[in-house]
Amino acid sequence: MRQNHKNKRYFPNFGLSVAFLALLLCSVSLPFEVLGAIQSSQTPIFPAELTSPQIEEGWISLFDRKSLFGWKPASDAAWKVENGEIRIDSGEPGLLRTTSQFDDFELIVEFKADAGTNSGIFFRTSPTPKNLTHDCYELNIAPPNNPFPTGSLVGRKKCEPFAPPNRWHRFHVIANGPNITIRIDDQEILNYLDPNPIGRGYLGLQLNRGSIAFRNIALKPLNTRSLLEGKTLDQWDTSQKLKSKFEITNQNELQISNGKGQLESKDLFGDFIFSMQCKTNAVGLNSGVFFRCIPGEVMNGYESQIQNLFKNNNPTQPVDCGTGGIFRRTNARRVNALDETWFTKTIIATGPHISVWVNGYQVTDWSDTRKPDPNPRRGLRLEKGTIIFQGHDPTTDILLKNIRAKEIAPRRPARK
Repeated sequence: MRQNHKNKRYFPNFGLSVAFLALLLCSVSLPFEVLGAIQSSQTPIFPAELTSPQIEEGWISLFDRKSLFGWKPASDAAWKVENGEIRIDSGEPGLLRTTSQFDDFELIVEFKADAGTNSGIFFRTSPTPKNLTHDCYELNIAPPNNPFPTGSLVGRKKCEPFAPPNRWHRFHVIANGPNITIRIDDQEILNYLDPNPIGRGYLGLQLNRGSIAFRNIALKPLNTRSLLEGKTLDQWDTSQKLKSKFEITNQNELQISNGKGQLESKDLFGDFIFSMQCKTNAVGLNSGVFFRCIPGEVMNGYESQIQNLFKNNNPTQPVDCGTGGIFRRTNARRVNALDETWFTKTIIATGPHISVWVNGYQVTDWSDTRKPDPNPRRGLRLEKGTIIFQGHDPTTDILLKNIRAKEIAPRRPARK
């Protein structure tokens, strides 16, 4: 699409551009709102706790420093955000937990506790764990005289007291299958091997007793595998009879051009983690990543949109759902990517819940509340399906790289 560089508007009211006429001749249907859309030079939000290489490696921020987007309280407690921190000092004991579930990961979280505080960071947890050695792992935050002082795994393994109160400390947790490693302030303090690992679960911040603050919460999913190896498309079905072209460049990037068309994975994914890097090669291009698709059908799945335009010079007003939104279901809360610039996207789907991060920043937190239906156009689809990359129309020209995914491990059955 052509740009009016003076005011950065597309297809102004005084006449149709040559590009627009070309699109009309190609019978391309554009939403009316695109006619007044813009993309300013406003910089996307990059989480302060993450470097650009970390974001490219797959790290995502779980706390945006301004809100509790992506979190849900499991008790009546006064969780609040102040000065870029999550704080709590009163209310009914319980968890503030993520709406997304994770299995294997690296986790970074900073905390500051008063001298008498008893709190914790729960992972692979149920929303309201009853049995601390079966329903979750609790990384304790507690005084030195506690049976499980700060850095211990409650009911599992004790570590020596290490974290003085009233100052910031940094946990670094690696949970990889049955192996759990804990560091505080870059010092390894605990290794634990679980003979019966839990599998997936939520991440939770605990209110038990006393005042506590958390900040800089970030996570990197582990054990995803590449879906694009070298210069081949062996993991993809290239037999589509549509117009798009799918080619591997000299830089081992997947280039998608022309359209309409699709490239469909051979493997099926139900509950999964997916990540990639993407670059649109012109302003205003439209594409998408479809998932839980009915195999062999044309883009019949949930669509995580690729569309970086927004309205009124405001990235919280996306055009056509916005990059990371679930098309026709929920808009991205912010367009957090620029055209003609590489950006990352991470999708996590477990059951009816779907979350999406763009450049490490969470833009979508949505649950499909429709009645179950094997066809995702009609209702909630939980069945495994393919992943599809979309060639949207004749203007399509996008690049993809570092395409990775994995099925999320099931949760160990609850104890009866």
